[in-house]
Amino acid sequence: TIVRCLTPSHKVGGSNPNMSHPYEMYSFMHWINSSMATSFLCSLQEELDIRPKVSSFLSRLVNYTNITQGAREHEEEESANVSRKKAPKAPNMGTLMGVYLPCLQNIFGVILFLRLTWIVGTAGIAQSLIIVFMCCSCTMLTAISMSAIATNGVVPAGGAYFMISRSLGPEFGGAVGLCFYLGTTFAAAMYILGAIEIFLKYLLPQAAIFHASGPHGGDSAMLNNMRVYGTLCLSLMALVVFVGVKYVNKLASLFLACVIISIFSIYAGAIKSITHPPEFTVCMLGNRTLERDLFDVCSKTVVVGNETVPSQLWRSFCPEGNVSSAQCDDYFSQNNLTEIPAIPGLASGIISDNMWGDYMQKNDVMEKAGLSSVDAKGPAESIGMYVTADIATSFTLLVGIFFPSATGIMAGSNRSGDLRDAQKSIPVGTILAITTTSLVYFSSVVLFGACIEGVVLRDKFGDAVNKNLVVGTLSWPSPWVIVIGSFFSTVGAGLQSLTGAPRLLQAIAKDNIIPFLRVFGHGKANGEPTWALLLTGVIAELGILIASLDMVAPILSMFFLMCYLFVNLACAVQTLLRTPNWRPRFKYYHWALSFLGMIMCVALMFISSWYYAIVAMGIAGLIYKYIEYQGAEKEWGDGIRGLSLSAARYALLRLEVGPPHTKNWRPQLLVLLKMDEDLHVKYPRLLTFASQLKAGKGLTIVGSVIQGNFLESYGETQASEQAIKNMMEIERVKGFCQVVVASKVRDGIAHLIQSCGLGGMKHNTVVMGWPYGWRQSEDPRAWKTFINTVRCTTAAHLALMVPKNVSFYPSNHERFSDGNIDVWWIVHDGGMLMLLPFLLKQHKVWRKCNMRIFTVAQMDDNSIQMKKDLATFLYQLRIEAEVEVVEMHDSDISAYTYERTLMMEQRSQMLRQMRLSSAERDREVSSGRSFTFYMVLGDIAQLVKDRHSLVRMGSLYSDEEEEVLESPTEKVHMTWTKEKCEAERRNHTNAPENFRELISLKPDQSNVRRMHTAVKLNEVIVNRSHDARLVLLNMPGPPRDTGGDENYMEFLEVLTEGLERVLLVRGGGREVITIYS
Repeated sequence: TIVRCLTPSHKVGGSNPNMSHPYEMYSFMHWINSSMATSFLCSLQEELDIRPKVSSFLSRLVNYTNITQGAREHEEEESANVSRKKAPKAPNMGTLMGVYLPCLQNIFGVILFLRLTWIVGTAGIAQSLIIVFMCCSCTMLTAISMSAIATNGVVPAGGAYFMISRSLGPEFGGAVGLCFYLGTTFAAAMYILGAIEIFLKYLLPQAAIFHASGPHGGDSAMLNNMRVYGTLCLSLMALVVFVGVKYVNKLASLFLACVIISIFSIYAGAIKSITHPPEFTVCMLGNRTLERDLFDVCSKTVVVGNETVPSQLWRSFCPEGNVSSAQCDDYFSQNNLTEIPAIPGLASGIISDNMWGDYMQKNDVMEKAGLSSVDAKGPAESIGMYVTADIATSFTLLVGIFFPSATGIMAGSNRSGDLRDAQKSIPVGTILAITTTSLVYFSSVVLFGACIEGVVLRDKFGDAVNKNLVVGTLSWPSPWVIVIGSFFSTVGAGLQSLTGAPRLLQAIAKDNIIPFLRVFGHGKANGEPTWALLLTGVIAELGILIASLDMVAPILSMFFLMCYLFVNLACAVQTLLRTPNWRPRFKYYHWALSFLGMIMCVALMFISSWYYAIVAMGIAGLIYKYIEYQGAEKEWGDGIRGLSLSAARYALLRLEVGPPHTKNWRPQLLVLLKMDEDLHVKYPRLLTFASQLKAGKGLTIVGSVIQGNFLESYGETQASEQAIKNMMEIERVKGFCQVVVASKVRDGIAHLIQSCGLGGMKHNTVVMGWPYGWRQSEDPRAWKTFINTVRCTTAAHLALMVPKNVSFYPSNHERFSDGNIDVWWIVHDGGMLMLLPFLLKQHKVWRKCNMRIFTVAQMDDNSIQMKKDLATFLYQLRIEAEVEVVEMHDSDISAYTYERTLMMEQRSQMLRQMRLSSAERDREVSSGRSFTFYMVLGDIAQLVKDRHSLVRMGSLYSDEEEEVLESPTEKVHMTWTKEKCEAERRNHTNAPENFRELISLKPDQSNVRRMHTAVKLNEVIVNRSHDARLVLLNMPGPPRDTGGDENYMEFLEVLTEGLERVLLVRGGGREVITIYS
């Protein structure tokens, strides 16, 4: 839209504002009406160049909810490439078809048909109801949290992964997304194992490849059969999914119909059992249950013709001889055979017997408590005739096995793009589905306990009822309804899992948060995740090789519980933070419900299997740390960032604004860096030293100053910040970066010292570099800025550290295998000199260095007592160090000291004479008078160069502050006269006389004394610490009179001459170390 802004010159009727003609007045009013609509847009013309109008913005939002379900993110859906494709079909699925029925299909599964009767018989009705209540409550609370998240915006592909990652960040999202993926993959393995169990146990037992070789070989043979047929079934299903998902979707309604018909047949059979219970009987020997398929008649003898002969059951317990002479099993001989109904019926009162549990150990025989029995021990060979427990059971095991039957609640949120009104359908459909399935589970527990005999309920594979599916014996009109229906429902559920898991992995891979998963984001031309399907098949095969439904179920329970845990966490975090974007349409949620759901998820994880829970959490933790360390950075506006901000605000408000207690004091650093012309860090070893001193603890702020105007230097500021952050990452400095722009560098440094930090998190120590080459430079700004910073830190009561010769400091990759860290404790500065070596030795670079502390004794000091007191003090400080007391006697001032002082003052006087005004210098240059002047200055400058100085590396702040010197003036061409030539000769003759006064200058006595102290102390330090790895010195304060600043720099140079690595330390005026605990 182009808005043409009219100026006052665009008046209708010309430039004359006095329009008397009616037509002109009408035209003017028409122009007013037509331009009023766009007049306010004229004032926003610049905004319209970069921002859309509201009308165009709303038109783009019309199809926002029309995102099709797939692996492509909603950001990509709005891209130009996608917009050119065919527009997706409008979503038209309602709550019933889009959410309710898919959730029913995913929740109902193999556990209901194959294991719920066994759970009821083992745990009893009461504890089974507790198990169902725990699992269903957990999923209901999770569904409430999920509904709040799902109605807070559109949920594209990935379902739970998308919700968690966008709510808790990429680290949590990737970790839980992979857990959800693994859970879905193992669910496919569980469904396949359930289908194969139905096939080999109840549909076609003759298809078994492996057979039992002995009385105890049946279990291993069955496991091998499950592995072979499971692998074949998995391969076939993966091929179907690879060929076309549309076939799976078309069969989904058939599989759902099988589930619903099977459930209705159970209720019909329970109602029919009131009057006509099914005719299934159980053969009992005493109170023990016999396997019905191993014999024909439940009797010890049978009548053939007129003769009584041993039955098949007799021959099983009495292998030799006839009825009278056989040596039989003692238990068989002393107990009678009875037949009891397997399905007594709803009106039989069996519910009282099944109310309480009967947990068993492996190979325990199924016994009925109400039947009389004579206890006798039979041979081990007879154990194969009884129905025995195949695994040891416990309440926790049953919880882990049942929980997968409560999962599948994410089916609705996964289809949000296909729903007509996802904000309404997802909460209603999901909660209704969980309510329906919970009622089915509760009623099924009661019906199974009220209709079926207890020993039959505990018989997992129906051996007591002639190898029939236990739940099938209750169904009407035929057990085959349940068998066939459950088989197809498990196959359909397996296909659905194999379809969903690769797409979930593809969504995670396309987010590019886990680098090694990128390959699984690719697939066929139509977007089908081929590589992800291959990996899913491999992982599912691992579950198939376990071959036990009871072993696989707790594994996937862990992964689903991990996912539900973080869904609840996401809702709780968003609710408590009250972020502006948290506006879910579903209003019936509360943070307390989400926390209760979290607690239940954790409890169920450890109740089911504590070691599986630890493994699942370990996997999630490893993935989290991997994404945090290696993965791509994503900013999704997640709640964890908001939680971090809230926690930081809370901690800062609680943190005392005043200084911390001495026991908690540690150097919180403000590192002042210099940037070169290319905006690179000039001395990166300052950061290296900071990282070695901090070792990742406490606060580190890295600051720098750019000279100029902020409006013009904003780009340089951003580039400098990025360069500093990169260098901090290289040197492993954990902290913050702050770059300020100021007209003068000294002002910028003062601003950093005053304003860095927040609340109680402020720096207490400043680290800055030494101004190298300050003596060679005619520009005094370098050392003036340095001294001004020292004064600022003193005024702010901050500690100061100045690493001298910092380029010689070790890198983080170096190791000192020996050597000393020498501390020269001249003045007590609060304990900084004691604390710093201790902190440095925590780092691997300095760990093997020994610490030595030197102190200076004068003539009137007792050096022996000083050494004892210092050793006692260090012992109380718990610091291991060698103690030495150095005696310094008064001596005469040497000629060298006098010479150094004289050279220092001559240099100062010379530089003061050199600092001419710009106008005078121009006149000198233009007239030629300055030639002799600068020749003499050059000789003296050469004279006063320090003969002991190290390699100079340029000034720390050589281009700083003050007014920038004006550029040299252009050459002035003059016409010389005879008088001017005579005047120039007289000036040349008088110039050396000025410097004779400079050379005859006598030094100030106070400067001589200071120089004498510095020289003598330097001699002692170099003598004792010339080979030390690091020397720590008290840093003298600058003079109160600014006129002696240059002399102060000279004193520091003399004090540190001949030392390779020196750390000048100045305390902040408070105690930083204590002997008390």
